[in-house]
Amino acid sequence: MFRKDEKAPDASGSGDGYGNQTGGAPTASTRPAASSGSGEHSVISAGLRVIGNLESDEDVEVRGSVEGDITSRSLTVSAGAVVKGAITADSVNIAGTVDGEVTADRVTISKTGDMHGDITYKTLAI
Repeated sequence: MFRKDEKAPDASGSGDGYGNQTGGAPTASTRPAASSGSGEHSVISAGLRVIGNLESDEDVEVRGSVEGDITSRSLTVSAGAVVKGAITADSVNIAGTVDGEVTADRVTISKTGDMHGDITYKTLAI
């Protein structure tokens, strides 16, 4: 069902920075404009608590906690992380806790993931 792609993201920005290919148009008009596709991503570390909304043209990984809405190209909520707010992204991977609405083309919830709220998606994997 899942496979690891060892290819590096290409310079066109069609990769999500983790070897996965993203495609299609964003699902929500509130998503930030496309970036230069540098392949970089932002990390909210385990000891960091953010209160407020986050917007990124790149990928975001949450290892700590965020109380606010997140808009990004892709979002990973790591095991032990907590997000309380709406999420809008092309791809969302949930291994931690999310309390809010998720809008994404692809949503993956792992066995450690805990989702409370509505999910709007094209593809859902649990």
